[in-house]
Formats: sequence, structure tokens, C-alpha cells
Amino acid sequence: MDETVDGAPVSEEQIARWQQQAAAGLDVDGLRRRGRPRLGTSGESPVIPVRMDAELLEALNERASRDGVSRSEAIREAVRAWTHAA
Repeated sequence: MDETVDGAPVSEEQIARWQQQAAAGLDVDGLRRRGRPRLGTSGESPVIPVRMDAELLEALNERASRDGVSRSEAIREAVRAWTHAA
């Protein structure tokens, strides 16, 4: 099986170089983190699945587009307003 990174093929030689770098003491602070960034500094940012009907989803999409924000940010803002959270 051919190995790839971000869809690009990786040679056995490159894998061997990475193994040597890791064995020599890889600088993990310099590595790119995978996944989405945390929201704020209070630790993890859990994902909360939400179900909604098509009408509500359409209204959410329209409002988020009009305000120039993502759906997630629009939902966070609505929850902040509803809970009176900062």
C-alpha cells in the first residue's frame, strides 16, 4: 500500500528521515495541530450535535450569510444571547 500525506505520495526514504528526526528528539511544539482550534482558553471545545427542521436551518443559513458569520458562530451567538453568557 502506498503511503500518502494530504494526498501526495510519500517515499520510504522520506518515512525513514521522519523516523530519524523523531528518534533524535522531535520538536512537538513546532508541529501543526490537527483538527479545529479551541474556542477560547478554557480547555476543550466540545462539539454539540443539534437537529433542526429544514425551515429553521434555512433561516439559520440566511441569517448567518447576511451577517457574514459561520452557522456555528451564529448558533453560539444565539445561545450566548439566550443564556446571557459572555
